[in-house]
Amino acid sequence: MIAKNRFSALCTVSAMLLAASCAAQTPATEGNKAQTQTAPAAAVQTPAQSASALKEYKPTGNPMFSHKFTADPAPVVIGDTLWMITSHDETAANGRLNRNFRMRDWCLFSTKDMKTWTEYPTPLSVDEFKWDGTHTAYAAQMIPRDGKYYLYISTNGNGIGVAVADKPEGPYKDPIGKQLVKPSDCFATTHSWACIDPTVMIDDDGQAWLVWGNKKCYYAKLKKNMVELDGAVKTLDIDLKDMPFEEGPWIFKHNGKYYLVYACGNPEKLAYAIGDKVDGHFEAKGILMERSGNCGSNHPGVENFKGEWYLFYHTGANGGDYNRAVCVDKMTFNADGTINKVPFSKEGIFGTAEKPQK
Repeated sequence: MIAKNRFSALCTVSAMLLAASCAAQTPATEGNKAQTQTAPAAAVQTPAQSASALKEYKPTGNPMFSHKFTADPAPVVIGDTLWMITSHDETAANGRLNRNFRMRDWCLFSTKDMKTWTEYPTPLSVDEFKWDGTHTAYAAQMIPRDGKYYLYISTNGNGIGVAVADKPEGPYKDPIGKQLVKPSDCFATTHSWACIDPTVMIDDDGQAWLVWGNKKCYYAKLKKNMVELDGAVKTLDIDLKDMPFEEGPWIFKHNGKYYLVYACGNPEKLAYAIGDKVDGHFEAKGILMERSGNCGSNHPGVENFKGEWYLFYHTGANGGDYNRAVCVDKMTFNADGTINKVPFSKEGIFGTAEKPQK
């Protein structure tokens, strides 16, 4: 997620937009009208109604969904199901594309086979967080623990919050009524959007960790109740080499090693680093994905589901920087633990992936 303060330097919306505008959105404000353009008409996937009136989609390629704009994918496996939280770029009901972020809630999808995806009603709105004054729903990630489901969210300058639910699909409620991470906790940076993009993991010993940040990567332990920090906020020790940390960290474990995938540079590529401990030291190993399409931002989400590793990310294929689209491709490891570069693919996991260019 790139904060709106920095997007004046990024790419403009491409003239060749590839998919449909978001249906049934709230009209843009008067102040935004001068900064919008009309989206071209395009075919939209038709959802099939299940017995519970949930919408089902069968993606045929990347981007995965064309009925609405989605970004910042955050997958998590619970039992035999992969769940995915995304942020939600909105447009006006008249089909105009924003030239700035308009994000007020999060979306939720699930799949049992990576082929058919179920969309649920909105699990959480930024209005649930009474302490937030930005009304902007940035990246989020959900994780289960002890029969509850914890959703860590970020806003545009007001810090990181947490919401909890009894079911993965919500509804989620703010249990503490204040920020979990305040802007002042991001002590190594001075810009207002430093406290964004939370990622969370529970290690093998039961310790939960929260990692986040823009320009600097911060981390803290979580108490077992998952709604309080356990100790001081610190900056993650990373040897970045020539792959600077921008934002969008994602942390996971594989074969005893800790991996940090993150948005690198501006416009953003995806890079990754490997460490022996959650709290570092990490060493950057390489670029995982080049800049994806006509979008200046990217945000990784990595998960192993039924024996396969997947990299979720977003592009501007549905309309550019502020009207983004979630995609997915397979990810593979080498014997030494390094990760093979993932080429942007129009087919994704739903067809034959494009071969990387030499």
